[in-house]
Amino acid sequence: MRFSPDAPIGVFDSGVGGLSVLQHIRQTLPHESLIYFADSGFAPYGEKLESVIIERSFVITDFLLQHHIKALVVACNTATAAAIQLLRQRHPDLIIVGIEPGLKPAATLSQSGIIGVLATQSTLHSKKFQDLRDHLTQTTSVKVEQQACIGLASQIEKGELHSGATYSLVQKYVTPILNAGADAIVLGCTHYPFVIPLINDVIAQTAAPGRQIHIIDTGLAVAQQLKRRLIKTDLLMHNNDTADVTAWTTGSQSSLNMAFTQLLKMPATAIHTLATQHRPADK
Repeated sequence: MRFSPDAPIGVFDSGVGGLSVLQHIRQTLPHESLIYFADSGFAPYGEKLESVIIERSFVITDFLLQHHIKALVVACNTATAAAIQLLRQRHPDLIIVGIEPGLKPAATLSQSGIIGVLATQSTLHSKKFQDLRDHLTQTTSVKVEQQACIGLASQIEKGELHSGATYSLVQKYVTPILNAGADAIVLGCTHYPFVIPLINDVIAQTAAPGRQIHIIDTGLAVAQQLKRRLIKTDLLMHNNDTADVTAWTTGSQSSLNMAFTQLLKMPATAIHTLATQHRPADK
């Protein structure tokens, strides 16, 4: 399959979380046109069966390919863990970049030898994450404290970034890993960067004065890897004054528009609503 340099890049997530990655892509690759797909009608992925996540990843990728994308970014830790290997097998000619928890950079920054991982249940239970964690603990002396953040992505998806309920969840999930001695916190879900201010509030209230806590967001690393892949395949756009961002959602058009405005401080050129057809059973 041949791809054109002026074709758009597709980015998808279970909802608005992937906007944290889209922001880094926009800053790193300002001349690229982007199509964002928010699967909000099926969110959150983190509490769904792996088979459901895989099917949604296939459906969305096929949809984006119909819009002639030249590269795909799976801007969702849960979908990356569940489906990226299968997507690469299915589309061997397509550049596919996923996201995974930044355990290695966290281990490098940690002084205590203990790092914490905030993620969804699906990510933490996935073989991909467990292999990554086990390799780290077997090859270094670093200990990994992991925390499934049930309900947190849903709060962020609703736009409740500063509510008392969201703060209570952040406090519930961050405090135990701080008490365990972690001095680096890995954000293992692309929704979580949007509540970094709340995480910092919990750190300020819980950590000892002067104790430095690193927060690891891997969105920038994804954008840089995407750029490298585009350069390698001669698909990088060097000059495009009409680069735009369009978006599709299986949820609320107004909610996604608000997310672009509030979270990214930028509008999408157009936001379209796609009916949630062929919804798989979620049992």
